[in-house]
Amino acid sequence: MVEIDWRTWLLAFLLIAGAGLALALALLAWVLLRVRRIKLPEGAGFLTALRATPLIVVILLDLLDMSLDFFSAPISWTLLGHLGLSPLRGVTVIESLIPGTQLLPTMTASWIFSRLFVPKATGDDDIVEGSWRELE
Repeated sequence: MVEIDWRTWLLAFLLIAGAGLALALALLAWVLLRVRRIKLPEGAGFLTALRATPLIVVILLDLLDMSLDFFSAPISWTLLGHLGLSPLRGVTVIESLIPGTQLLPTMTASWIFSRLFVPKATGDDDIVEGSWRELE
């Protein structure tokens, strides 16, 4: 019978989670400095908000979820409220609370899906882009 060295696996997991957290914190600082509040149309849904979201924000949400598990929910909730992306709050919180989805970049995959398939299905080719602050 093969004996599993749990210490090595735990150390590897902690290193990956720690690196993800360090990268997520750096990205969080950058997003807060560079991304402006996004103005969504009244009554915008999940896909409309996702199409207006810069890619770096969804990558940040996935990194936070990977490294902090369900502790990322309040951070994501606050960040999305700050950026004016309230329609994404519920989905992000539910995704962070579902066990086993932490290693899957679900928000990034949803972002790619909303960019590739939603405009074709709705006939809407105008994708609203998130705006960036220019550094002086």
